Amino acid sequence: MCRKSKLLCTTQNEVDLDEAKALVKNGVLAVSEGANIPCVSKAVDLFIEKGVSFGPGKVANAGGVATSGLEMSQNSLRYSWTKDEILDRLHKIVINIHSQANKTAEEFDAPENYVIGANIAGFMKVAKAMLAQDVI
Repeated sequence: MCRKSKLLCTTQNEVDLDEAKALVKNGVLAVSEGANIPCVSKAVDLFIEKGVSFGPGKVANAGGVATSGLEMSQNSLRYSWTKDEILDRLHKIVINIHSQANKTAEEFDAPENYVIGANIAGFMKVAKAMLAQDVI
């Protein structure tokens, strides 16, 4: 991994504002959450404010969740996909998540802001599902 990027795999809320300031001061260009919410919100705000490319956990960790979903599908349907089939399905899922977060961020005048894009895209997906089920 490049010295100018960080994959944060810490426990929840472990990267505070002071640590974020140190990363920015040392010239970090990209930060991605490799865990569930390792950065406090003020740290995330600082990264975005300073132009650091930031990948929130809900986007950066989606591959692990998708893999679990693929595994459950395989088991319940008694499919036996090859490694290449699984990797192809996973690749398509991850590309779609990236595209949706990017597209949504742009639609809401926040280009390249994965936090806004992922939050709004996720909310919209849940809202559409709830409407389709007559929950709301």
